[in-house]
Formats: sequence, C-alpha cells, structure tokens
Amino acid sequence: MREQYRSESFAEDSLAADPMQQFARWFRQIAAGGVLHEPNAMVVSTATPEGVPSSRTVLLKMYDERGFVFFTNYESRKGRELAANPHVSLLFPWHPMARQVIVTGTAARVGREETAAYFRTRPHGSQLGAWASAQSTVIGSRDELVRRYEELAARYPEGEQVPAPPQWGGFRVVPRTIEFWQGHENRLHDRLRYVREAGAGGTDEGGGWRVERLCP
Repeated sequence: MREQYRSESFAEDSLAADPMQQFARWFRQIAAGGVLHEPNAMVVSTATPEGVPSSRTVLLKMYDERGFVFFTNYESRKGRELAANPHVSLLFPWHPMARQVIVTGTAARVGREETAAYFRTRPHGSQLGAWASAQSTVIGSRDELVRRYEELAARYPEGEQVPAPPQWGGFRVVPRTIEFWQGHENRLHDRLRYVREAGAGGTDEGGGWRVERLCP
C-alpha cells in the first residue's frame, strides 16, 4: 500500500520567522480545508526514566508563543511519566494533506487558574467524566465506570457547576524543535525543522530559532 504525494513546493523562503506562526498557518489551512476530522488531534509520546515509551492520541486545546497545551489526569500513565521524565514528543498526522508536524520539547503543568478556566468550558458530561475515570488504572467492568458517572450526575445535575478535579489539569509543551513535513512524489519529501538556539547562560530562555533541512 503506497501512495504518491503530489504537493506544492515547500521551501525555506516560504517559512514564517517563528515556528508557532508557521504552525498557526498550517493549522488554519487544515481546519479550513474540511478534509480532516479533529485536526487538533495529536499523538503524545512519553517515556519512563528508563526510556520505556508510550503513545496515545490527545486533543490539543491551546497553542501560542509559549507552546502547546493539552489536559489530562495527572495520575494517568502519561501524567506519571511526565512527572518523572518531562521530555515529550507531539505528532500531528495530517495525512489527507500529506503533512505532519513533529514537536519535541519538555512538558510542565499549567497553573491551576488556567486549568479551572478551561475546565469550565468543557461540556457538562465531560466534566463529570474527568471525575468518574481514574485514568489508566484497572477497573472491573464498564458497569462500574457507568455507575460512578451516574452517581456524579446525581450529585452535580446539569446546570450546576462542577469543580475541576485536583488530579486533573493541563500540560504545556515548550518546544525545542518543530519539524514541518510535506510529502512529495518519489519520496522526495520536504522536512524543515526549527531548532531553538541557546539563549543567555546556555538556556532556552530568549533564544531564537534556526532552520534545518533534513533528508527525507
């Protein structure tokens, strides 16, 4: 099963100066195209301190010059792994447009106020689900999960404010590299990667970006 990707040229002179601006440009194009369900779906890959990896699909909820934000149960597998090893990779698989965006960086929890503000925007059922599910833990049956949910629904009926669970919140992924991948014929794909330059004192703070072209 193999497909020839027929796409327009993607060259260095077409890039935005900043990778988050370039991401916003591609994201708007993907969203406007209407060919991809949930373009904010991304594969989040984490690892234990020993290097054992795990991946799952998560929805991106915010992005700006500071990085990419998603929300989860902090006691889930990814939450526990990020607490022990903050290095993370994000993959946006935009296959219908022969594009991918690959992010590497480090994750840190967002502030509690930011978590609470986002939690209030979630549908009522999703708020209850965040309380009902002890994510990544073993459960005896689906009936047990549904029973937890129904108990919460009785406690917090529709229209009543549900507090954000203390074990639930956001992570912001601060990027060190962001690669923009555009597929082309004959597997001569374009891979342009922004790499954060070291700032003052050798840290990422205040550093600019350089662009590298990678062989496909």
